[in-house]
Amino acid sequence: MANLLLNLQNIHLTYGGKPVLEGAELMLHNDDRMCLVGRNGSGKSTLLKIAAGLVEMDNGTRWMQPSTTIRYLPQEPDFTGYSTVLDYVEAGLGPTDNPYRCRHYLNELGLTGDENPANLSGGESRRAAIARTLAPEPDILLLDEPTNHLDLPAIEWLEAELKSLRSAFILISHDRRFLEALSNRTIWLDRGSAKRMNRGFAHFEEWRDQVLEEEEIEQHKLAARIATEEHWMRYGVTARRKRNVRRVGLLSTLRGERREYVGSQGNVKLSASTGDLSGKLVAEAKKMSKSFGEREIVKDLDLLLLRGDRLGIVGPNGAGKTTLIKLITGLLAPDSGTIKLGTNLQIVALDQSRASLDPKMLLADVITGGRGQSVTINGETKHVVGYMRDFLFKPEQARTPVSVLSGGERARLILARELAKPSNFLILDEPTNDLDLETLDLLQEMLADYKGTILLVSHDRDFLDRVATSVLMYEGDGKWQEYAGGYTDMLAQRGAGVDARKIKEELRERSESIATPIVLQAKRKFSFKEKYALDNLPVKIEALKTELAKLEVILADSTLFTRDPKQFEKTSTRHAVAANELSSAEEQWLELEMLREELETR
Repeated sequence: MANLLLNLQNIHLTYGGKPVLEGAELMLHNDDRMCLVGRNGSGKSTLLKIAAGLVEMDNGTRWMQPSTTIRYLPQEPDFTGYSTVLDYVEAGLGPTDNPYRCRHYLNELGLTGDENPANLSGGESRRAAIARTLAPEPDILLLDEPTNHLDLPAIEWLEAELKSLRSAFILISHDRRFLEALSNRTIWLDRGSAKRMNRGFAHFEEWRDQVLEEEEIEQHKLAARIATEEHWMRYGVTARRKRNVRRVGLLSTLRGERREYVGSQGNVKLSASTGDLSGKLVAEAKKMSKSFGEREIVKDLDLLLLRGDRLGIVGPNGAGKTTLIKLITGLLAPDSGTIKLGTNLQIVALDQSRASLDPKMLLADVITGGRGQSVTINGETKHVVGYMRDFLFKPEQARTPVSVLSGGERARLILARELAKPSNFLILDEPTNDLDLETLDLLQEMLADYKGTILLVSHDRDFLDRVATSVLMYEGDGKWQEYAGGYTDMLAQRGAGVDARKIKEELRERSESIATPIVLQAKRKFSFKEKYALDNLPVKIEALKTELAKLEVILADSTLFTRDPKQFEKTSTRHAVAANELSSAEEQWLELEMLREELETR
């Protein structure tokens, strides 16, 4: 018989005058592997912190079985006061826990323990926090978005590890495949209350839709009863005073129920502004290669991308996925081989990193670019407030700054801004970050109807299965292989996912190599100067390419040398200098881009 480990009853909590939790309840038994789901802002992380004893509720009770051990994985770990990662992980141990498990988990997650916490990248910070949480082997694990910042090797390892543990756990995640694989109970946090289903996440959406449908039926019945009572008030009042008072009271109660009812939050209405039709050929690479120092990022890649294709790019952090996108889209020249772009391409890149958002900018200005109060989507002009409403922003938020938005709201704002731009070639770099499951469903449906071509980088296996028509898989040592179908189809053809152990050894070898200065740089923060250079180098590269093209036209004149030797010498000298400047600028951009990819918070 299952033993009750944790019990939350009638939990109420208000932030800034706004109710977040209103009577939420949660019971966790020793055999429960529970997922906690709900819309962005529904209070999932808050309820998990209450369960961990980290947040004090306004009302309600929290009970935990005596001697039960519990560990909480926060979204943002705090390394204050720890000189090494091992110190941080060992601080999470109890008096009887085995210190060896700290070293074991750090090794499994690709860390040595000697790293300075102040110099960790987003992915390394997450892996250190996971090691600290799992090492004690607690009775209860409370995991808040454990796959954030992790690449596919780490996600697949964590999934297998959690399956092998005896701990009960509550899990918050936007990774659908991760939830389906691990959960046997589902708690749906909706409008302040927690609804329980004694089955895993795979059955959630059918159950949720049924609950909402039953709610709607009850509201229709309530409206009909109110209409009946209001008709009686007008035409059926009699001389029997007690009966009249009772029915007047009933009408007041029914009206109160309808007034207090809070309907479910609406869905985002996603549609992309479609540009002109591109040519049938979008991009074609032949024997394309690119290296940085001795590290090969792409080696002899042959790739054909046609209009309507949806290509998913899969690989570990640091494999060079962003660099590969730059090569495919012509923003970066290969060292050898060729890349041919099609005609009439209108490219829009959806980068879910938050760097592109100015915290001081107003929401309406972000969407319109500060030009006017309207946007045009597929020929239809909309006022910016109405367009924002499609993405669940309230009218009063139009004049608020980006800095006050949550992570999920910023993700929706980037979607609203980029989808308003006409395109026929969408570049999606981790588009699922911070989006709730309902918005992910609608994004997938929008992409299914999109008429153009899609290049998708994602660690979300379910999203890749739903969107991609083929997957370009990193095989190591600069080799990339294309597989037909989505992520699951790739697994069937390849026989395995990303080899975590192989990748970990490759990254360790790279960190020990003196020929790759980028890893040495990765142990510090991305400076303002480096960010400025990364943003402006593409402009410089394009200017140099244009200048070289003009110089080559001049040098193509076979009579120039005899006609004007000084001009020929001047042009030749400048051509050589510009070519060197271009090569240097491209190498500098590539170095900074690889550094950014390793440090960037995903």
